[in-house]
Amino acid sequence: MTVVAWKSIGAASLYWCLASGAAASAATVSNVTVAFLMPDQSSTRYEEHDHPGFVAEMRKLCPTCKVLYQNADADASRQQQQFNSVISQGAKAIVIDPVDSAAAASLVKQAQSQGIKVIAYDRPIPSTPADYYVSFNNEQIGKSIAQSLVEHLKASHISGSDTGVLEINGSPTDAAAGLIKKGIHEGLEGSGYQTLAEYDTPGWVPSKAQEWASGQISRFNKKIVGVVAANDGTAGGAIAAFKAAGVDPVPPVTGNDATIAGLQLIIAGDQYNTISKPSEVVAAAAANVVFELLSGQTPKADTTLFNTPTQLFTPALVTRNNLKAEIVDKTVAGKPIEPAAVLCTGRYEAGCKAIGIAP
Repeated sequence: MTVVAWKSIGAASLYWCLASGAAASAATVSNVTVAFLMPDQSSTRYEEHDHPGFVAEMRKLCPTCKVLYQNADADASRQQQQFNSVISQGAKAIVIDPVDSAAAASLVKQAQSQGIKVIAYDRPIPSTPADYYVSFNNEQIGKSIAQSLVEHLKASHISGSDTGVLEINGSPTDAAAGLIKKGIHEGLEGSGYQTLAEYDTPGWVPSKAQEWASGQISRFNKKIVGVVAANDGTAGGAIAAFKAAGVDPVPPVTGNDATIAGLQLIIAGDQYNTISKPSEVVAAAAANVVFELLSGQTPKADTTLFNTPTQLFTPALVTRNNLKAEIVDKTVAGKPIEPAAVLCTGRYEAGCKAIGIAP
């Protein structure tokens, strides 16, 4: 399969397309234990989308297979313990979104020495080839959110003279964050807006992003005309810092992941953009890769990254202008990405009505 923009085809068709190659050999895999190891809980996506999506697709492909799920809560040592635990429980394939991409290299080697397949998920493992890597295109995500901010600033006739933006990156131990950071730099290059300061947020923790942003607000004050934040959590931290400092209006802030909180901040006008990447789609792809590998097949790849066969999905940029179309009207597995009833509560009702969303 070539690189897929998930938004260009229906979700149901995507699921059928992913499953078609594996269905023919469904009888060859049964009663197998597989593991799905996620990195943290600072983003709600892993509990609400990735894990349920993976389990649902594995159930379709192999009803008798067992899925072991663990979340490391941003602790690399805990993830190593969880990795060892699922091996001791007989896992034949492990899908891992690493807390620490460098530290995960030893885990890959450990598993592969025992004949266990390892699929890098969302975040790559650069120094040691996994059996497969499946993710959204992280570099493109960074570039898209930065370019979108630049276009907005220029359309708003905001001068880049003696002003600039803050850049809040993700965790320094996350290789995917490094790719997003690279994309952000590409998106800002030659824009006319200087980067006043940038920060790599340990563990993607929003409170750390807020603390750093507070210091920069004191330092640069009105020179800050925008913030490129690498995900919705760090964006929310930055927005909280501006509000605590009494800055009104808050400069436009980017995001990523289309979390409920991030989408509501966009509805309220406090956050400028985010990236919609229905994790169920990538989770389903990972389940199919697991199934094919355990069936003795060689999953098709779009490209090779870090010496690993790779499948990348291209997500959608979301602003207030297209939030209804991309989030409420669009469906995955027959359900809205986020329904209006979830987004349009309390103080967000007025904002929803303003952009044509009725709860």
